[in-house]
Amino acid sequence: MRHYFILVILFLGFIQCKESKSSANPNTSTQNSIQHAEGFSIEKYDGFSVVKVSNAYPEAKDDYTYVLHKKGVQIPDSLQQFTSIEVPIKKIIVTSTTHIPALESLGVENTLIGFPTTQYISSEKTRALIDAGKVRDLGSNQGLNTEVILDIQPDVIVGFSVDGDLKTYKNLEKNGQKIIFNGDWTEKTPLGKAEWIKFFGALYDLDEKATEIFNSIEKEYNSVLALAKNAKTQPTIFAGAIYEDQWFLPQGDSWAAYFLKEANGNYLWKDSKGTGSLALSFESVLDKAKDADFWIGPGQFTSIQQILDNNPNYIHFKAVKNKNVYSFSTKKGKTGGVIYYELAQNRPDLVLKDIVKILHPEVLPNHELFFFEKLK
Repeated sequence: MRHYFILVILFLGFIQCKESKSSANPNTSTQNSIQHAEGFSIEKYDGFSVVKVSNAYPEAKDDYTYVLHKKGVQIPDSLQQFTSIEVPIKKIIVTSTTHIPALESLGVENTLIGFPTTQYISSEKTRALIDAGKVRDLGSNQGLNTEVILDIQPDVIVGFSVDGDLKTYKNLEKNGQKIIFNGDWTEKTPLGKAEWIKFFGALYDLDEKATEIFNSIEKEYNSVLALAKNAKTQPTIFAGAIYEDQWFLPQGDSWAAYFLKEANGNYLWKDSKGTGSLALSFESVLDKAKDADFWIGPGQFTSIQQILDNNPNYIHFKAVKNKNVYSFSTKKGKTGGVIYYELAQNRPDLVLKDIVKILHPEVLPNHELFFFEKLK
């Protein structure tokens, strides 16, 4: 899913003359606490933190540095050149549905005041805020509504870029907005993506809570990983579906393929290089995968009959004959958004549990599928 983005607005408050500012000590710091994510780091000092985003989008050449400080803290001269943000923030705009679960996990969803194309959001909590008129629709990501943004005055805008086109964000900066980029979607590992909750934790001065949430997810993930490694079989898997006469399926280094490997499955294209998608003919996929045990993630298909109505030749796959086809597209929010696209990267433990349950049901006998569903 390509909804991954980060932007933040800086609130520069004037301190009355009677208030004294404390000087931050740039020499007292803790080491970067990020363990799995490669795209950002957080270093904590007395009264402020320095967040560096190094992979805001694929092949990004620039690093982005942000200084998050508490009220009344004087930022060292050496850091004055960077965007500074007073924390905890009170009003935020995010631009990817994948950011919504982080806000809700931290208990700060009420600070969300704007989002591009709000119909994409599936979460019941945030949809209730939208229905109550507390979250403004900002149009599309490519053309955020500057007039609305200036009207609602966020403290922070969290944005993203797929290809390095930053025109929209530069225009917002010219209008006094502060931008902070989130590159969670560029991470290559499930735990790397999930660790970006610490990024949001830093914005709300909730670092400890974010760490506790992530540690719990990490513990569950690693527990299931250990169980999967002890499974006695390694079922064969294919994925993806036809779109405009080509079969698109995950490349071997992709996030989706990583999960299949972690679940002790034999993904038939695991040796292909790249983190995106392969585009193949129907015939080539059939030739290689006709005897595969499982078809996981069959595009937008939501039933076996729908698959066969689309192309009767799908019946030649053993997984279709045996009805071993599992999809996440059947579970949607109120306005039609697929829940997996919004929540999965924040909860890799649940994704892994689902896939292990599919491939090795004896390993997790009591787990009920959360994202996936067996097609009928």
